[in-house]
Amino acid sequence: MKEIWVKADPWNKELITTALETGADAVIVPQDRVKDVKELGLIKIVSDDGDLKWNEDVVQVEINSTEDEEEIIKLSRQKKVIVKTKDWTIIPLENLVAQTGNIFVEIDDIEGAKTASGILEKGVDGLIVTAKDPLRAREIIKEIRSEHKNVDLVRFKIDNIRPLGMGDRVCVDTCTLMGPGEGCLIGNSSQALFMIHAESIENPYVSPRPFRVNAGPVHAYIMVPGGKTRYLSEIRAGDEVIKVDSKGRSIPLIVGRVKIEQRPLLLIEATGPNGPVSTILQNAETIRLVDPDGKAISVVKLKPGDEILGYVEEAGRHFGHKIKETITEK
Repeated sequence: MKEIWVKADPWNKELITTALETGADAVIVPQDRVKDVKELGLIKIVSDDGDLKWNEDVVQVEINSTEDEEEIIKLSRQKKVIVKTKDWTIIPLENLVAQTGNIFVEIDDIEGAKTASGILEKGVDGLIVTAKDPLRAREIIKEIRSEHKNVDLVRFKIDNIRPLGMGDRVCVDTCTLMGPGEGCLIGNSSQALFMIHAESIENPYVSPRPFRVNAGPVHAYIMVPGGKTRYLSEIRAGDEVIKVDSKGRSIPLIVGRVKIEQRPLLLIEATGPNGPVSTILQNAETIRLVDPDGKAISVVKLKPGDEILGYVEEAGRHFGHKIKETITEK
């Protein structure tokens, strides 16, 4: 997820409040205002006496030549680089995004934020909001945070459902309420993830918990930001996971709590576009997958021939990252 900084230099207390309330990652302030920021709330400070220090942790470079690009690439290996262009041209930024990371740019409107975020379909690593009007800054940050990205969902056809014994099951409780047709992508293999519906459906057994995804056993993978996966056993409070709806729109959610408990499990085997896929879930009526129409379907009502939504990719994974390597997971 991209970092969002708010520039409050010259000093603007309302901008600091906006940064805190919208979940910005850092603020840029004059050296003599570091103490004032700390009195308002907890946030990273970019300043000569801040958490991130000028020249030591953060530098600013203006691009005027290919030599400048080479210098930025060198600096970005150890520092965050705020890149400036005279006319905000895209080509120099494309060259940098293609070759390195730690690239930040200043933006003062929503259109600029979208452009910087979409460079080479990857975008810069950080956006610095320079709008002086707190309301405008709030709107820009909200737009960046709420931007949806598409996940290409596919259909899995159910082959078999088989009860298993007891195992350690993980519930992922997020800091966001989810609605119908929304959940997380989880599976036995990083190459094939099932869409598991949030516990947002009314039922006669237990009250809905629309912030929760009853995700599966500790060994399973879950999709997280940055095109990565992590084991469910690794997820902790404060981490982020990806929420997906039945149309493939996705957005990061903050994890508030993880619950691991012994529960009876169920093996679900299916066939996807690339062959056999599987996942393991708790054997309970409240655990649901999602059909192609976006409707939740309980695992206890699932039968061979039913179609559900999932996600596949060809690449294998190494420590959660996609790699070009032959890996077989069964």
